[in-house]
Amino acid sequence: MVRDRLARLGIFRISDLVLHLPLRYEDETRIVSIHDALSGDTVQIEATVVKSEVKFRPGRQLVSEVDDGSGRLMMRFFNFYPSQQKALAPGARVRVMGEIRQGFFGAEMVHPRFRVLRGEVPLPQALTPVYPTTAGLGQDTLRKLARRSLERADLGDTLPEPVRKKLKLPPFAEAVHVLHNPTPDVDAQALVEHAHPAWRRVKFDELLAQQLSMRLHRDRRNRVRAHPLLQHSGLSKRLLASLPFRLTRAQARTLNEIRSDLARPHPMQRLLQGDVGSGKTIVAALAALQAIESGYQAAVMAPTEILAEQHYRKFSLWLEPLGIETAWLAGGLKKKERDKVLAAMEGGKAQLAVGTHALFQEEVVFRKLGLAIVDEQHRFGVHQRLALRMKGSRSDPALQPHQLMMSATPIPRTLAMSFYADLDVSVIDEIPPGRTPVVTKLLSETRRDEVLRRVRDACLSGMQAYWVCPLIEESDSGARSRDPLAGWDRGGGEAARPVAPELPFKVRARREALQLQTAIDAYDGLRQTFPELKVGLVHGRLPNQEKTAVMAAFQANQIQLLVATTVIEVGVDVPNASLMVIEHAERMGLSQLHQLRGRVGRGAESSVCILLYQNPLSDNARERLRIIYENADGFEIARHDLRLRGPGELLGARQSGVPMLRFANLERDIDLLEAARNVAPQLLRDHAGSAERHLERWLGGRQEFLKV
Repeated sequence: MVRDRLARLGIFRISDLVLHLPLRYEDETRIVSIHDALSGDTVQIEATVVKSEVKFRPGRQLVSEVDDGSGRLMMRFFNFYPSQQKALAPGARVRVMGEIRQGFFGAEMVHPRFRVLRGEVPLPQALTPVYPTTAGLGQDTLRKLARRSLERADLGDTLPEPVRKKLKLPPFAEAVHVLHNPTPDVDAQALVEHAHPAWRRVKFDELLAQQLSMRLHRDRRNRVRAHPLLQHSGLSKRLLASLPFRLTRAQARTLNEIRSDLARPHPMQRLLQGDVGSGKTIVAALAALQAIESGYQAAVMAPTEILAEQHYRKFSLWLEPLGIETAWLAGGLKKKERDKVLAAMEGGKAQLAVGTHALFQEEVVFRKLGLAIVDEQHRFGVHQRLALRMKGSRSDPALQPHQLMMSATPIPRTLAMSFYADLDVSVIDEIPPGRTPVVTKLLSETRRDEVLRRVRDACLSGMQAYWVCPLIEESDSGARSRDPLAGWDRGGGEAARPVAPELPFKVRARREALQLQTAIDAYDGLRQTFPELKVGLVHGRLPNQEKTAVMAAFQANQIQLLVATTVIEVGVDVPNASLMVIEHAERMGLSQLHQLRGRVGRGAESSVCILLYQNPLSDNARERLRIIYENADGFEIARHDLRLRGPGELLGARQSGVPMLRFANLERDIDLLEAARNVAPQLLRDHAGSAERHLERWLGGRQEFLKV
């Protein structure tokens, strides 16, 4: 059904069709002669079929020759129906749209769009829109639906006139009419580049909807109560006095920001971000002490067992001398041990709990959760983060724990202004003294022997090394209403749309298996190459006890070379490891490469990260490798990552719960973003009805799916 196919495109209401805007436009308002058509141009010609036949070399194809009096053109169809063959009979008058190419026999078009003319057929008066589509949904159907939606939808303006005029934006109705049906006199280049005033209006409205929803979320949070926690902690002073280092100025500043929030009677929702090795963990530990000394429990949740276990060891090392019991909860615990940990958490004996996603399972009960700390928060789904927070409000839903989210993936300013507008953000923008910069080297696969010699020399000199294997990407391969819009809501009231699913489990499992096999093959090969070295292997599917034993042996320098999948991307801290080799670095993203590189350079020795790549490189892979080679600053790398991938991929859009941007570009439209930030509070304060209509048009009830 048409409606099912529209749903695949995220179209559920008439107003969604209004905002389903063209990808590009074709100019069918004029005819170009074959003689004047230039190779590479997409043009429309009008001609007569002079010859049409099915050929079988090379391969079966329909070849039709047409003549318009100025020259001849060949049309080739490698996939065709008998009806097309019949329509292109000699003598037929056709109007053809396609890209001109120079073939062996002269000008040709491959799979052009054509229509047979019967009588006089006037040319369109507007450019022809080409919409994003899905299988079984043709452009003609989408164009008809778009025209009907413009006739039936509520296109009333949600921007007060003074605001619209100050920003020099056209009315909403005028903007969407221009975008769906641009007249030939419209600046086609401005349309294509999304610089036309109509596009600017749509992009501003999209950014405004995002800012409004974020502000409403922040306002709702401020209406919820939280336990105010003591701002000055004696335990914190004891911990700081016991440390072999002093906090950096950036760490002290962010800690003060967190402490002020925790002392408020409303739940803190702060993002603590800092580059790899900037010292976020000790700041989180000091925040946890503020909750514990105030009589509450704290929880630390990490996305992988390796990272969670790293946190558990560090927190235990710091807090157990202060008399604080730390509990460890992960999926692999035996039942007896698990029951003991759960009882300690429920009874309040365990003042701090550290674990993976196991922390938010239903059977987990906290006696009095005051602070939830989520590391690498973008790796958890919206419902997972919400479930952990709800652990602190079982007795009173209006009472929630404070929440501190941490990320070692620095967030560019524009992304923070847009997708994190509802959060308070603290930034640790300096690296603790004693850390040495990591030297990055790019080496072709052809120099593998040189890399192997370097690994042997480093390990025999007493240092340690990582050999990282990549994730290998594999391509996997009723009654019908005559009016598909019949019965649809004209503007709102539709149920919330489903969140796009993650990759199917079978596909994920297949990819994980491929990565695992790559690591196992590398492990076997390196053991044969280096019989004099102790080589270890760690990956995500290793049983927890084995994984812990391997990591402990590596930290104790009993393993000189650790072969690993990208499971070590975050959390692993071995100061003696000064060399990392990343195989097939061209397959990895910027953020992942930067995170992996951060596993070395954690001690006083100079460290090197070798990126082994395989030719030929795509333009995109070449660009990524250039950026990671030239930059050590995580914020600069994140800015490039945003430019290359867009916010959806960078944030893990399927997991974030945040409405993604379809039209606005955070790099190019910074002026519109800043204007939307300024207009949002004014609209909520002085024009609440307009703000509500604006959110309904753009989010359709989805504002409840915002980040938590």
